[in-house]
Amino acid sequence: MYKCQIIPLCCQLPTSGIMELCFLPCSLMAVVLFVPRLNSDKAERPWSDVVVTEVDTPVTLACSDWPLRGPVKLNWYWKPDGLDSWSLVISASERQQFLGGASKRVMRLVDLNFQNSGDFSLFFNPRSKDGGRYSCLIEQGERKLRQKIILLVILTVKVIPPQPIPVDSTLRLITEVSSHEAISEVAWFSPLGQPLRSETGHSREVVCKLPRIHRTEQGNYTCQVQPRGNCSRPLFLFTYAVTVDVTKAARFSNITHGPLLSAVCRSRTPLPLPCASVSGDYVLLYWQHPDSEKMEHVFSYDRWRRSYKNQTRARLHLASTNSANAGRFSFLLYPEVKEGGVYICEVFLNDSVLSQSMRVSVVHVYAKSTPSALVLWCQFSERSQVKRASWTHQNQSYRLSGFSNAPGRLSTEVPLPLKPEVAGNYSCTIELKNGKKARDVYTVTLPSTVNTHLSSPSLLPSLSALGLLVPLVAVAAGVLLWKRGHRNTHPGIEQSLSHCSREVENIYENPDDLKQTPAQSAVYMDLKPTKDNDVYKELDRYEQCPC
Repeated sequence: MYKCQIIPLCCQLPTSGIMELCFLPCSLMAVVLFVPRLNSDKAERPWSDVVVTEVDTPVTLACSDWPLRGPVKLNWYWKPDGLDSWSLVISASERQQFLGGASKRVMRLVDLNFQNSGDFSLFFNPRSKDGGRYSCLIEQGERKLRQKIILLVILTVKVIPPQPIPVDSTLRLITEVSSHEAISEVAWFSPLGQPLRSETGHSREVVCKLPRIHRTEQGNYTCQVQPRGNCSRPLFLFTYAVTVDVTKAARFSNITHGPLLSAVCRSRTPLPLPCASVSGDYVLLYWQHPDSEKMEHVFSYDRWRRSYKNQTRARLHLASTNSANAGRFSFLLYPEVKEGGVYICEVFLNDSVLSQSMRVSVVHVYAKSTPSALVLWCQFSERSQVKRASWTHQNQSYRLSGFSNAPGRLSTEVPLPLKPEVAGNYSCTIELKNGKKARDVYTVTLPSTVNTHLSSPSLLPSLSALGLLVPLVAVAAGVLLWKRGHRNTHPGIEQSLSHCSREVENIYENPDDLKQTPAQSAVYMDLKPTKDNDVYKELDRYEQCPC
């Protein structure tokens, strides 16, 4: 005959009351496995409510029921964060009350007559280590009437620097909660109710910063804590007063200077301007004018307020907005030649400053026409770091002559009229004392047709030279028209009408006749009137005429 032995197994915990394990009768043999129930935060939250408070701020843990008849026993238990065992805080009945080993400062029941009022709440003054789960267990005899578990979260806020805060300091509002699993969000709001940017650090602290704080930003700042899940209170608000001392300015004594960097580039090409490699709160960029002591503030960016101020031209940008928002700053500059000089990048992190400087030289070439030559100019800035500057032609056998009439300027001449051996690329190269080089190139091309007007934009005369040429052409045209009226056409000049119909009569110079004249170095262009006073434009002989 087989017997089935029933083994009672009981476990009594404040969180789950009394658990009883019963076995069904068995006919042959029964193997019983006991699987304890685990409190999983993901499946079922092991608390009924969440309360958020600050250190040394009196708090009430609410627990209530209907007024009860008969003997009632009330027990408050506490399980600290990170521990699995419960400790008795306070125990009371209608006859007696005593404190347990886990009692707190200034601890008492809200209502000593809790049996008749139904108010079993607990009042005490918490410390920073008093966070955790609190269990309100109401028993009558051997029967558990009610159990409520409340998760108490202790909020700690640090305001740095000490108040009153010197103007232009970096205000830091650092928030930490004792239990992160119960908190959905911690947010900060300005005295005007505007949301402020905050970040969560590696230690789970929530940090909010206001760099370069000024007097208009003082006032009451609000920390808003939102518990996770459905709680009796959806939000907990805490206010902190911030005052700014305008008579005292922020002092940044911890300043680190990086090595002085050097760079050279062609004008209007991208040039990276690096800053310190560490993350910061905001950045200031200064520019010392080339070969000068003049200094000015040209750019600033505050990653906490997402605000920037560009006090120079649009050619200066943050290299990456995403990186800047994370506190890693660098710039991209498309400089003109006059925008060389020293760029000083200062990255501010709390009370520390990291400074990085770069000395920049910029090279630029351009051309100006004279009656006898095309003058190529090479201009460069921040001369103090330039070792040498030189002109070269793509044909190395072609010798160039150069001269300088001012610091930072070097020129060479291309004789007119242009010949095949002078066409090509002219390069101006500047070399720094550290060996870095940069060059700018100017291309000279031969005319594409037999007439002498210049087809390449690089050979067009400057506006000043054209202003001198137009009156000369007008005088020459007037003289020729006067001769035409007397039927005395010069043998070296061909008289013709404009190739466009219904146009005024125009004078074209014959290139074959010009070869016989002594003015070999002149530059000639076809011009036509534009109906404006003394204004002419270049006329292409092959231009299509409007009908």
